[in-house]
Amino acid sequence: MKYYIYLVLAVLFWSGNFVLGRYVSADISAMELSFFRWFFVLLILLPYIILNSKRLIYIFKQKPFLYILFGVLGVSAYNTFIYFGLDYITATNALLINSSTPIFIIILSAFILNTKITKLQMFGVLLSTIGVIYLIIKGDLQTLLNLEFTRYDLWVILACISWALYSIFLRFKPIEVKPLQFLSIIVFIGVVVLGLVTILFGFKFELEFLNDNTLLYSLVYMAIFPSIVSFYFWNLATVEVGANKAGQFAHLMPVFGSILAFVFLKESLEFYHLIGIIFIALGIYLSIFLKRVKVDK
Repeated sequence: MKYYIYLVLAVLFWSGNFVLGRYVSADISAMELSFFRWFFVLLILLPYIILNSKRLIYIFKQKPFLYILFGVLGVSAYNTFIYFGLDYITATNALLINSSTPIFIIILSAFILNTKITKLQMFGVLLSTIGVIYLIIKGDLQTLLNLEFTRYDLWVILACISWALYSIFLRFKPIEVKPLQFLSIIVFIGVVVLGLVTILFGFKFELEFLNDNTLLYSLVYMAIFPSIVSFYFWNLATVEVGANKAGQFAHLMPVFGSILAFVFLKESLEFYHLIGIIFIALGIYLSIFLKRVKVDK
């Protein structure tokens, strides 16, 4: 039972990350937010990394390109894309679009791992895709004629694809590598990549958040809960209950996020949100439920 509680808490903290990302978006750039969030995580993990440096270096050397891929997809790309999207769209919309990630996992698994998809699963993918499109265009079909109104939502779509790829390649992660070891390695890589991107593309490092308590506390929350705690809980619980069951809990993000956004950001729920939720939820349910039945046989 405790592992299911871990999964619920992990998703709850991740939902809070979306809401806070939107809340502080006017006070800090997306690139800065992503870098400093993970830089704080690295500082917290630094004592562990130093004490276990030889072991971590040995683990990294076994499959360096794989760990670099995890660091880029799971730490650098995913979170940065999310924050870029949150600069322009509501936390509720971002969470709802993000809930389609399992569908991207199914589609990309078919191409990368040659995983078979049944016709009914494809029907589920279609329904969820309709839900995502309907959500992006905010229920107005006329906006399809003008991509300018939908381009910012594409950042969240790119984040979904990044996390989907990250999740797919997790099957190649060595079983003997412990969750904290894995997290330490990919966080270190992710921070290095974010730092290089910041320098190469001319993004500025600002330390104004040190004088802004709201922004500083938000970064501290992001570093501790959705980064260290959520990743640790998710990795630990997924090993115990299995990836299929754990994946179901990711669908709680729009629920938690909508509630948090309503309470803290005063965001309202519109009718198109409800339509998008119904299509996304139905599509994900059909895809995953039918997949589980096939596995159980």
